[in-house]
Amino acid sequence: MNSSIFQSVIDYFSGMPVVRIIDLLLVLYLLYELYNLIKGTSGINIFFGIIAVYLIWKLVIYIQMPLLSEILGQFISVGVLAIIIVFQQEIRKFLLLIGNTRFMNKTRKRFLFWKFNILQDSNLNIAPLTSAIKKMALSKTGALIVLTRKNELEDIVLTGVEIDSCVTDQLIESIFFKNSPLHDGAIIISNNRIVAAKCILPVSDREDIPRGFGLRHRAALGLSETADAIVLVVSEQTGNISIAIGNELIRAVTFAELKDILNAEFSTSRK
Repeated sequence: MNSSIFQSVIDYFSGMPVVRIIDLLLVLYLLYELYNLIKGTSGINIFFGIIAVYLIWKLVIYIQMPLLSEILGQFISVGVLAIIIVFQQEIRKFLLLIGNTRFMNKTRKRFLFWKFNILQDSNLNIAPLTSAIKKMALSKTGALIVLTRKNELEDIVLTGVEIDSCVTDQLIESIFFKNSPLHDGAIIISNNRIVAAKCILPVSDREDIPRGFGLRHRAALGLSETADAIVLVVSEQTGNISIAIGNELIRAVTFAELKDILNAEFSTSRK
């Protein structure tokens, strides 16, 4: 069975016209560029899922399984509509960035003829960050801080107010001061800079979140479910520190544990 499939592939390529070879190479190139664009986001898992369904559909057609191929064929026939629905956030981000000039002076990555921001290879200066979090925890000042990793979360940044400043404990504390106009929402720290404040994060709809947790914790978990980012939360009621990372919410984190986690994620040794 395996040898016959292998021979069929060889025969397919050996008798392939030059135009079909170019067509195949262009498709592979487009898939590769699309992968580079969405890697580090929630869309990457959906991308692999769509590719898997398509390959399975081609396989069942080849081995002549009419019922299954018909079912998968119906799914593929509405694939464009499904992609628009599933990737609506990524498509929105793509269209926004084409016409947006806020990021034109930064290092960018390319998708065909367009260029997009990528995360600069710089360490996070955790000293002012942990200092601010410690002070806010002791004073029970609520805070929501997003630390980007592979993706700069431009769509989230666009929901807030642009800051573009160095990371200092005084600035972080002033942003989350209860009378500050920017305290409601999250700040985004990317490339060791505070990029924006008052940003709106997606809220998790998971049912296993403790009832005592408010919108800050749900928003932190919601972003960790959909993006490659670390979200720090300071509770306004208890002063406890929580970390949302990898679809998991770590509660009641001590200052020592916070430093260890941030050092492990952003130190030079990790690279």
